Amino acid sequence: MKNHLSHILKKITADHAGNIDDASRHYLEVSIAEKAAQLGLTEARECYKNANAIVPLKSPVEGMKVRIDGRTFVDYVQFESGVAVPGYVAADSGLPHRTYEAWDSMILNFS
Repeated sequence: MKNHLSHILKKITADHAGNIDDASRHYLEVSIAEKAAQLGLTEARECYKNANAIVPLKSPVEGMKVRIDGRTFVDYVQFESGVAVPGYVAADSGLPHRTYEAWDSMILNFS
């Protein structure tokens, strides 16, 4: 499972390469379960059906935006790529990470 999860997280990073700024207030949510399904990893899809990766953006994207309280991400950690996930997901991945320091007010972008 650890290999599947790290593969999913690397794919999420690759999909947004060039548009990640690890200190940004603007972000996208990416469903880990949906990405697992796209990659044909059904076991990982079930395990992480309620988990989302946070992709901090260099600049806002077109579409609706919603302001979110940064305390929502209190138990999140961030990988070297800038992508952040809930702590339990990071623990399962085995990838090196640090505490995610969200802004007081974050802006969720829908594309």
